Amino acid sequence: MRLIERVWFHNDSAKWWLVPLLLPFTLLFWLLTALRRLLYKAKLLPTHHTDVPVVVIGNIGIGGNGKTPLAIYLIELCKKLSIEVGVVSRGYGGNAPHYPYLLNEQSITAHTGDEPLMLYKRCNVPVAVGPNRVAAVKLLEQQGCQLILADDGLQHYKMARAKEIVVVDGNRLFGNGLLLPAGPLREGTWRLNTANLIVVNGDRQSVVANQVNMTLSPQRFVNVKTAEQISVADFANEHKQVNAIAGIGDPNRFFNTLKACNIAVINARGFVDHHAYQSTDFDKLGKELPIVMTEKDAVKCQTFADENWWYLAISANFEQETENRFEQLLKQCVSNA
Repeated sequence: MRLIERVWFHNDSAKWWLVPLLLPFTLLFWLLTALRRLLYKAKLLPTHHTDVPVVVIGNIGIGGNGKTPLAIYLIELCKKLSIEVGVVSRGYGGNAPHYPYLLNEQSITAHTGDEPLMLYKRCNVPVAVGPNRVAAVKLLEQQGCQLILADDGLQHYKMARAKEIVVVDGNRLFGNGLLLPAGPLREGTWRLNTANLIVVNGDRQSVVANQVNMTLSPQRFVNVKTAEQISVADFANEHKQVNAIAGIGDPNRFFNTLKACNIAVINARGFVDHHAYQSTDFDKLGKELPIVMTEKDAVKCQTFADENWWYLAISANFEQETENRFEQLLKQCVSNA
């Protein structure tokens, strides 16, 4: 874990001196972001509306917290409701030949970033990436989409949105509660009051008002090289021990998930979110044990994967009452378009 993350999320008292040093920069960050919001509110900076409704899935902090599993869940729910859905993303970590860029079967993570390619491969829906999300949304309109999910983009005020869903990590919550860079927040917790729905990743009660709880459950193990699938129970029976890697916001969450599947993690290597993997990253792990990773990691490792590398596919779960709320939210967006 990076030093700054230990200060943000784990109250590392040995490094307390970092926070006072960073507070002047946090004040500057607050001033700039507050001014930016004010300019959009006063319509001195334009917000661009599109014919297709946009539902933003975002967060107020940095790092992974469960947005992508929620996006997958909502995509599948749209399919169930016969809503033609597409996904727009910044494409962080990618450098496409042009923007906006519509993903296809030949797309690679170097062009798209990891999460957009993972969504495209798993869900088989139109996905467009680009720093100008408004242009990407318009590209998806041309593909016949009736509704667009924005994977991240809560602070991208240039893009108008019909609804906002904010995801909160139920384990790490808001860290030390400070704005960047002294803390992990892009916007203060007050921002939660303006969202349509707050999804807390983890079974935690009473974090904020208007919250629903999301749990993530392992579905199956998939071979990175061959795409062979095996149930979690069968994999755990066959492989009692594994080595594991994770390049997500909180790698320990993934390692703990493996342990909950009765799989012992012998060597665990955590990387920063969106890490660009190279084959040398795996040299120290050896080949005696299977290497297990997240689905997001797998899309970046397919070109050099060994036959004993696997990823764990997970799915988001909600109570039926919450699913009904999501259905109502999606239907309302489409009917009001």
